[in-house]
Amino acid sequence: MNNLKENEKINEKVVNTLFEQIAEVILENKTKMTYQINNTLVETYFNIGKIIVENEQNGNIRAEYGKEVLLKLSKKLTNKFGSGFSRTGLQNMRLFYTKYKNCQPLAGKLSWSHYCYLIYIEDDAERSFYEKECIDCKWSKRELKRQIDSSLFQRLLLTKGKTNKKKILELSQKGQTITSPEDILKEPYVFEFLGIKENKQIHESDLEKNLINHLSSFMIELGKGFMYVGNQVRITLPGNQHYYIDLVFYNKILRSYVLIDLKTSNMKPEYAGQMNTYINYYNKEIRDEYDGETIGIILCTGKNEITMEYALGGLSNKLFASTYTYYIPKKDELINEVQKVLDQNKK
Repeated sequence: MNNLKENEKINEKVVNTLFEQIAEVILENKTKMTYQINNTLVETYFNIGKIIVENEQNGNIRAEYGKEVLLKLSKKLTNKFGSGFSRTGLQNMRLFYTKYKNCQPLAGKLSWSHYCYLIYIEDDAERSFYEKECIDCKWSKRELKRQIDSSLFQRLLLTKGKTNKKKILELSQKGQTITSPEDILKEPYVFEFLGIKENKQIHESDLEKNLINHLSSFMIELGKGFMYVGNQVRITLPGNQHYYIDLVFYNKILRSYVLIDLKTSNMKPEYAGQMNTYINYYNKEIRDEYDGETIGIILCTGKNEITMEYALGGLSNKLFASTYTYYIPKKDELINEVQKVLDQNKK
């Protein structure tokens, strides 16, 4: 009887060992297969787009006539090979080749679904930025769409009003690189995921609670390297004075604590004084020797540049103010803002 139980234990151990080894092989090869299938699909659609474009360039397809040709071609391909060859699909393949014919798409990095969003970005520098960010941050197609819709490229360019041709080139070639506190900022931050109407009055405590309830989306909006530490984090000053910081994060890229103060009004000078106190406390009492300087961000509904100059001028701490909005900004308006800053920097 004892021998039987021993054998059962041995068998179970053997089975478990075999299972783990085989599962590892299956998962590894499944990943490889996924990449191979994706690479083949992307390459196939690229070549289909090439055939369509080259046929057009030979003068065989005119505008209205071309639509009819694509419609009939779509039906024949669908009958022969199944779904995936609708007229819209063929138009996407055509556009895919047009956008990437001078720079082959990065094999194995992005799916066809990702490219279906990227190909509709007209500006080459902007498209290149989203492509690199998508690869670096491993965005799903849904996250990519959200970042494009919320105009992340333009919002990064508007940060601190330092937009210039060099910054546009850097973003397009490298994506968002974070080497200083300024690099983590956006203007504005977009909180459309909260579902709050733009004109609705809301208390700061309710805004904080909503952001905590949507922490995953909030972290994506904050950007690269953020780790959540806590909310309403208490600090105590001499005389038993207690203060509470709305939100505390740690950015692992900058190796710095990031303190966030939420305001449901326009920027005021006293907000800077309050945040400066928090930063000084963290720099002296909390951060370790290997941590960078503490960063403070005041998120408010609006800010005046002159008020900002007086409120933040002369402060040695890394203290910033940015605005936020509850809705996806209109891209045309942001593009116009970027152009204004570019024009000002030419003077």
